[in-house]
Amino acid sequence: MAQEDTLLDEREISVLRWRCRRGLVENDLFIERFFATHASRLTASQARGISALMDLSDNDLLDLLLRRKEPEGELDNQEVRSVLEQLRPRV
Repeated sequence: MAQEDTLLDEREISVLRWRCRRGLVENDLFIERFFATHASRLTASQARGISALMDLSDNDLLDLLLRRKEPEGELDNQEVRSVLEQLRPRV
């Protein structure tokens, strides 16, 4: 299994979930749905993508989640875009 496909263990998922706690309830709703759907099969690549998104301010993250903006600069990479598509609501 390639490094980016390595599944996270329970401890790593727990740490990542804690890191993803946000100040805006709207962001928390997206994130909780993501973990409810994907936690049992999260990969190292997904963890890097969501961690990069968690470095954003709450408002910037919400803009991405609601498709008001698209990732730019360092955030414009496959790991972030992949996780962002999993976080975003279906249209």
